[in-house]
Amino acid sequence: MPAAAIRRTNPVSESPAVLAEARAHWADHCAICHANDGSGDTPMGKQMFPPAPDMRQPGTQGMTDGELFFVIENGIRLTGMPAWGGAGNDQRDSWKLVRFIRHLPLLTTQELQEMEALNPKSPEELKEEQEEKEFLNGGPPHERTAHQHH
Repeated sequence: MPAAAIRRTNPVSESPAVLAEARAHWADHCAICHANDGSGDTPMGKQMFPPAPDMRQPGTQGMTDGELFFVIENGIRLTGMPAWGGAGNDQRDSWKLVRFIRHLPLLTTQELQEMEALNPKSPEELKEEQEEKEFLNGGPPHERTAHQHH
């Protein structure tokens, strides 16, 4: 890693709004491998070589902001960590993620619940959610009308 990258400081100030944006971005883009809580305890994260690290631990938390930013932007060669930087990428998003990574050891239950709602869903999960909603509302619309006629 270039020495200049290690020394970079985060130009994005920490605030509730920044953390909320980064939390939503993490839930949608990063949690598939790193988990909402940063543990790396996901099927995909565990199957990587090497496995996705627990981002709450000293190995990650001990990195400088510049190092974290460099990894997000450039990825890690010969691992499952892709480069997220590039043309058209707003580097502020990566700096916000650095703020969120620092926040991972402090995540609350409420934040984790909010993130779960933002995680991408497979077609099967979407169908299951729809069926559950229909069941809780008395069944699919055609069944509700059929029951009302009896």
